[in-house]
Amino acid sequence: MLIALLASLTPACAAPSGPDCSRPFTLALHDHGLLYSAATDTGIDKDFADELIRRSGCKVNVSLMSRARIWQLIESGALDFSLSGISSPERERFASFAWYFSNKYYLLVRKDSGISRLQDFARNGHFQLGAIRGFRYSRNANRLVDKLSAANRVSQAGGLEPLYEALLLNRIQGMIMEPFDYPAVQEKRIRDATSIIGFEDPSVPHGLIMSRKALTPAEQDKWRALVDGMLADGTVRRIFEKYFNPDLAASMVQFQAKP
Repeated sequence: MLIALLASLTPACAAPSGPDCSRPFTLALHDHGLLYSAATDTGIDKDFADELIRRSGCKVNVSLMSRARIWQLIESGALDFSLSGISSPERERFASFAWYFSNKYYLLVRKDSGISRLQDFARNGHFQLGAIRGFRYSRNANRLVDKLSAANRVSQAGGLEPLYEALLLNRIQGMIMEPFDYPAVQEKRIRDATSIIGFEDPSVPHGLIMSRKALTPAEQDKWRALVDGMLADGTVRRIFEKYFNPDLAASMVQFQAKP
């Protein structure tokens, strides 16, 4: 009798190991090179989202938004998740992260800009920089953006394509890029007109963005455990190898995560 009673209570008392799926969730992708292409509905973040959703067992409604809008909704709690986000002291107040890759940033400049190294900015007062609205980058890249913004020398756009066009038309002389932008950079008309300068910054961790207002700390930990599992069993690496050569893919998914 006692054994039967305990058996009947066990399912109700056992704590589920996965996320609480009692409500549907929302996740936003942003159109950005190899991370996600709205034109083809493909990309690293799309593959990552599909696998994360499958493992969670939850209903997740996926949409497309600008990066600036994503951060606004994450802060308000109206959006649960997004992907490939980087932290900042301001963002840490309203967002939690589960890291799954890391990469460096580079400066793509016109060859006729007179800029061949970062130190050249000190003697060039006319250089206009292009940046994606709502983006932050690595330490030195952010320093450059902030310095030029204060001098009204940054043009912002909602995505990569307007920046490439402005670069080719010489409306801007440089823009910040990352490995996901390489296919466009390899187009002959862009490659012939530009060169790449490194920021000499360490790689920056990117991860699943979770709204602190929408998800409790305990639920954040459950989603983070799913991401950690995808890293541990090689799933994330296999996703990256669809888009990059094996060495570059390995360097991006084998990283020192933030504490």
